Amino acid sequence: MGTALITGASAGLGLEFARLFAADEHDLVLVARRKDRLDALAQELGAKHGVAVHVVAADLMEPTAPQAILDEVARLGLEITHLVNNAGFGTNGPFWEGDAAKERGMIEVNVTALVVLTRALLPAMVKRGAGRILNVGSTAGFQPGPYMAGYYASKAFVNTFTEALAYELRGTGVTATVSCPGATATEFAMVAGTSKSWLFKLGAMGSAEVAADAYRAMNAGKPMIVHGLKNKFSAWSVSFTPRAMVNALAASLNRDAG
Repeated sequence: MGTALITGASAGLGLEFARLFAADEHDLVLVARRKDRLDALAQELGAKHGVAVHVVAADLMEPTAPQAILDEVARLGLEITHLVNNAGFGTNGPFWEGDAAKERGMIEVNVTALVVLTRALLPAMVKRGAGRILNVGSTAGFQPGPYMAGYYASKAFVNTFTEALAYELRGTGVTATVSCPGATATEFAMVAGTSKSWLFKLGAMGSAEVAADAYRAMNAGKPMIVHGLKNKFSAWSVSFTPRAMVNALAASLNRDAG
């Protein structure tokens, strides 16, 4: 069935993607910072589904991490048939007050690593005439996001990059899909510092539900999936809502609600 490389695989959507691929008898390369969690997941999936699971502990905030992952894949002699660029995190607060190193690291994870891994693994897929790319974008990428400015901008890149890539890949046998969830019940809010924001207080979708939707869309070769009716309406309405109102609404949702 092939081998899937999944970043951010130790928790949340990444963990759910790993379980979905393993259930369909795909071998796995699981990438995340927390090796203990990866090892436990590898043992679980290998025992349950009889698939080979390789663990690569890497911090994608480090610029050298993507190449280290690719070197390990080459050393293992693996042919990656599915790439899931799931790793990502956000920051919260006025941009000029935030941790500069964390902002840079966020771009490394959300944008640079995604581009580097995709560019490195895609040519072999195109040559074989088969392959799947699944990038995790966000409904945040459809508008500016005051108080999460860098995060929203990074997801705008992921959304539009993947859509363009999907167009370029037509007729090659390879597809690219961007998953655009809204607020999702993962560790994201805790890391970003937005767990008390109105965005999350208004309700979050379950990670298993979002992952299953994205997995089906990827297998169907759809360029984009927006999860949930509320998120679909939000993404659609942004296109004709006055920009000042879009900014004000996003700002109110992203502020700490106390």
